[in-house]
Amino acid sequence: MENKNDFLNIKEEVEELGIEHILAILPILRKMPPVEVAEILNELDAEAIAFVLKNFDIEQQGLIFSEFNISRQLELFNLFNKREFADIFEHMPPDDYVDLYQHLEPEEQVELLPYLSLDIRENVIRLSKYPEETAGGIMTTDFFTVHSGKTCEELINLIRSRSPSNRALYHIYVINEDNVLLGIINLEDLIKAKGDTLVDDVMEKDYEFVFVDEDREKVAEIIAKYDLITLPVLNHDYQLIGVVTSDDAIEVIHSEQTEDFEKFMGIVQEPEYFDYLGTPTTVHFKKRIVWLIALAIIELFAGMVINHYQPLIQQLYVLALFMPMLTAMGGNAGSQSATVIVRALALGQITVKEWFKIIWKELRIAVLLALILGILTFANAMILNSFRVIPEGFSISYISFVIALSMSLQIICSTFLGALFPLIVKSLKGDPALAASPAIATLVDITGLIIYFSVASLLLGL
Repeated sequence: MENKNDFLNIKEEVEELGIEHILAILPILRKMPPVEVAEILNELDAEAIAFVLKNFDIEQQGLIFSEFNISRQLELFNLFNKREFADIFEHMPPDDYVDLYQHLEPEEQVELLPYLSLDIRENVIRLSKYPEETAGGIMTTDFFTVHSGKTCEELINLIRSRSPSNRALYHIYVINEDNVLLGIINLEDLIKAKGDTLVDDVMEKDYEFVFVDEDREKVAEIIAKYDLITLPVLNHDYQLIGVVTSDDAIEVIHSEQTEDFEKFMGIVQEPEYFDYLGTPTTVHFKKRIVWLIALAIIELFAGMVINHYQPLIQQLYVLALFMPMLTAMGGNAGSQSATVIVRALALGQITVKEWFKIIWKELRIAVLLALILGILTFANAMILNSFRVIPEGFSISYISFVIALSMSLQIICSTFLGALFPLIVKSLKGDPALAASPAIATLVDITGLIIYFSVASLLLGL
């Protein structure tokens, strides 16, 4: 649209006025990008969206439909008869229609396939065999190839005759008779080349690629690292079978971030099309209760520690006043350390082999944090204890020193554990996010109490 404010205004009006307003502004919507149309239509219920979609031409229907999230797509799928929906399906980008197909129930797939054209049906079946977490699972077959030995003029004529999609022309892939990838041609280089120049002389022979079974997260990392628009996907015979585009990589990164965030917060993962409002309360409950029960059981050990040191608390009850602060600060320090390490691992900035450098760096940071927080804790304890009656034989300053020392040791220990756990999990081929908060916070609660009462018992002679 000419002005982003126009889009926002239309969206607000649709929220207020509904489908009647949509139908009145159809001429405007037909000129808007599919992603913006989908965002506007998403304010309506599924039945209304299905009705409005029929007012667009079939090419626009496919592109708009592909912009909805999977949960909305599945909802709309059930509102169309399968013959009618097949036309929409065939006009979606290949990677999008394969993704939708993989999320359909087996009986729904069987109902849809007979209405698809032969080439689309074969493409869907071929691409659907690849696991969703691999390059094959996110690649598209919407790419343009040319055989080695052709001239640039012949290639341009091929492009004109085939009329490929805009997305397919990001790069042109040069292959031999066996479909083995030989090189890649940028459209800019093709335009600048003379007509009688062979494509073999224009193509870039040094290029990045991935195998079809490569993990999709690694694929996204390569695209981000080398700032690629498309990345060719090869089988182990080096034959070109698909490409992954930058927008697919963005979706993968977004999905992986969501997955890591849920693991980080102790939430059981759901499929990518998990929808917050559209999911029953019981499902939300099941997602969260597992970790909470596990952590509650672990927290019982904290109760056991407190029970063990109950005589100490009874003799010097002021110690109990600082328990929440020590456990909370320990949890915060551990979570900070774990978050930094998990992120650095995810971005490839560090590896498990560098564990000693990582731990040493975190320990130096921990000492500086412990020094500052120890001083603050001492001052806090001095102020709070000055208003309390201290048992004979103890001084306010010495008790405050013990509390401050415990805090400093807790910060160092928590930071160490926060850095160590993700590295251990990573070395065991697990997901480092699993070792982060709230698991770290729970663990340092226990270690913090042990440190606190052990130091107090030793230095106070109780």
